[in-house]
Amino acid sequence: MAMTGTIFDVRRFSLHDGPGIRTTVFLKGCPLVCVWCHNPESQPARPLLLRRPELCVGCGRCAAQCPQGALQAGAGGSFTREEARCTACGACVGVCPSEALTRVGREVEAAALVEEVVRDRAFFDESGGGVTFSGGEPLGQPEFLLELLARCRHEGLHTAVDTSGYARPSTMRQVAALADLVLYDLKLLDPEAHRRYTGVPNEAILENLRALVADGRPVEIRLPVIPGITDTDENVSAAAAFVASLPERPRVRLLGHHRAAMSKYARLGMAQRLGEVADPSPARLEALAARLRAAGVEAFV
Repeated sequence: MAMTGTIFDVRRFSLHDGPGIRTTVFLKGCPLVCVWCHNPESQPARPLLLRRPELCVGCGRCAAQCPQGALQAGAGGSFTREEARCTACGACVGVCPSEALTRVGREVEAAALVEEVVRDRAFFDESGGGVTFSGGEPLGQPEFLLELLARCRHEGLHTAVDTSGYARPSTMRQVAALADLVLYDLKLLDPEAHRRYTGVPNEAILENLRALVADGRPVEIRLPVIPGITDTDENVSAAAAFVASLPERPRVRLLGHHRAAMSKYARLGMAQRLGEVADPSPARLEALAARLRAAGVEAFV
């Protein structure tokens, strides 16, 4: 029986998801609900419907085609969607002449997906790149992810897994044993703050990170810089102390928040809880990296 999973994007020529030129596969579903999430479409495991009202020509075909009656055409080319009734079946997408509607999420077979990724081998070989599995949380589909990693290894492709670390220890170890690199998010060290801003506790995340480093797995820690949340003196000092306490100190990459993806929330009919937060400046990011270096941690922006 073919192994299948749900993804929502395949992005080629990525330069920030591991070494070299990479193809990044985004798996759907995430147990975290970070208030700064750049990929809110990744959170639910099921497909979603993304709308771009500015492209709508007001033809009304979507409302007429919707089997659930979830779409209603309005005046002046506008339309509304009743979220509770929408199943993201995609019937409306196929009849939209202006691409104002997009179905986010599709089921794919592992073999077919790896076959698609292998087409980029020339770019991987030239740049020392490979494939990165991101999300969402890729460990939320463990059997599918393990199948993908095994097939990529058979093809001789370098693999990286971008994870929050919120998973069962056994799953984390199985994945890390097949991946060439683990890109590990370290968001907030205070348990209460972590739960408040991500929706989940951080004890398992920290323990999984300790175990990976103790096992000698290649790990790069990623610290998202969210002004007023993760860039506080307390959190940066706690992160530096935690990384410095590990038997081997992985390097830390600082990832600056950007508002480019915030418009997705309205298009998905989801609430945007972060509010108005300015993107950190390059000088601010470098200053935080310098603080980590002063604590004996290799850090870069």
